[in-house]
Amino acid sequence: MNSSTSTSLPRLAQRLDDIEPFRVMAILARARALEAEGRDIIHLEVGEPDFATPEPIVQAGIAALQAGHTHYTPALGLSALRQAIARYYDERYGVELAADRIAVTPGASGGLLLAMTALFNPGDEVLLADPGYPCNRHFARVVEAEAKSIAVGPDTGYQLTAELVTKNWGPRTRGVLLANPGNPTGSVIDADSLRAIHAVVREKGGWLLVDEIYHELIYDRAEPTAAGLGDDVIVINSFSKYFLMTGWRLGWLVLPEALVPAVDKLAQNLFLAAPTLAQHAALAALKPTTRALLEAHKAELKARRDYLLPELQRLGFEVLAKPAGAFYLYADCSRFTDDSEAFAEHLLQEPGVAITPGTDFGAVEGRSHVRFAYAVELGRLKEAVQRLERCLS
Repeated sequence: MNSSTSTSLPRLAQRLDDIEPFRVMAILARARALEAEGRDIIHLEVGEPDFATPEPIVQAGIAALQAGHTHYTPALGLSALRQAIARYYDERYGVELAADRIAVTPGASGGLLLAMTALFNPGDEVLLADPGYPCNRHFARVVEAEAKSIAVGPDTGYQLTAELVTKNWGPRTRGVLLANPGNPTGSVIDADSLRAIHAVVREKGGWLLVDEIYHELIYDRAEPTAAGLGDDVIVINSFSKYFLMTGWRLGWLVLPEALVPAVDKLAQNLFLAAPTLAQHAALAALKPTTRALLEAHKAELKARRDYLLPELQRLGFEVLAKPAGAFYLYADCSRFTDDSEAFAEHLLQEPGVAITPGTDFGAVEGRSHVRFAYAVELGRLKEAVQRLERCLS
C-alpha cells in the first residue's frame, strides 16, 4: 500500500487520555498569532519573567563554548557545580549538604521525572494540593502512579497541612508533593507547618518531595529550605525562575544519600546528562556578584506585586490570600464569569490582555479563578489594568 493513502495509525498510549494540555500554552500561541496580525498583547499568562539572563551568566556560557566544553558531563552533573550548589545551601540557609547528594538535572521538570520514576510504582498514590501546577500530577501519571488532588483554600493558605495529609493518607499513598511557594497562588508553607507535614509523612513511611523553584522569590520574610528537615526529604529546585535561566533548562535535586545511585542510573538512561553549557554558566549564577543583580530583579517583582494586587481588587477580583512568593496572583473572577476559560479568551481578544484560566491548575474552583503573572515591567502592568478597567466596566 502506498503510504500516502494510509489513513490509520496504531493506537497511542492510554496514559495520554489522562494528560490534559497545558492551556496556557494554547493561550500563548493565540496571543502570538494576534501579535503577528499587528495587535499589541500584554502577556500576563506565562510564568517567565521578562528579565534577560544576567550578563555574568551569559558570558560564562560563551566562555565555556569557546573553551570547547561541548561534551557530556557525568550524569549527575559537573562536580564543580554540585559542590557550588552544596555551598549555596550552607551560605544561604545554614544547611550543610554533601555535594554527592546533589543531582544536576535538565530543568526542575527533569528532576521531578527522575524522582517520581525512582520512588513510585504503578498504582502508588501521591498527595498534591488543588490548585497546583498541573504538570506535577501529569508526571505521576507518566510513571503510572496516581495523583490525589486535595482541595485547599485561603483557610490553609492554599497549601496542604499535616491534618489534611493525615486525613487523606490511604493504603496506597506513598508520598506527598508540596510546592513552596506554590503555583498559581504564590502561597508559602511556614516552617512549623512544613515540619509538621514532614513528621506525618515520616511516621507513615512515605516520601516527602518539596518543589522549591520559587523559594528565592519569597518577598516579605525568610523561610528555611526543606533540605534542612532531614536527609530523607527530596528537594526539587531550578535555575529558571530566580536565576533567570529558563531557556537554559537546568535544575537540581537534593536527594537522600541512598537514593543517589538509583537517580544516577535513571539519568544515564533517560537524559545522559543536563546541558553542558548551562552547567558551566550556572557556576557564575551562584557567585555573590551575580546574586546582587538577581536581588535587584527580585525587588522589582515585589514592587509589581504590590502594585497589581490592590488594583485587581479595586477592579472586582477577589484575592483571598496575599501571595508571599513567586510572581502570580490567583484571583476569584466569579463576579464577572462562571467560565474562566471563556473569560480568558474574551480578555485576550478584546482588551488584548493574556491571562491563564484556573482550570489549568485545579478542578475544584478552576472555573471561577484566573491567574495573573506579573512578569512584565510596571508600565505594562499599569496599561493592562487600564485595559481591564475599560473592558470590565
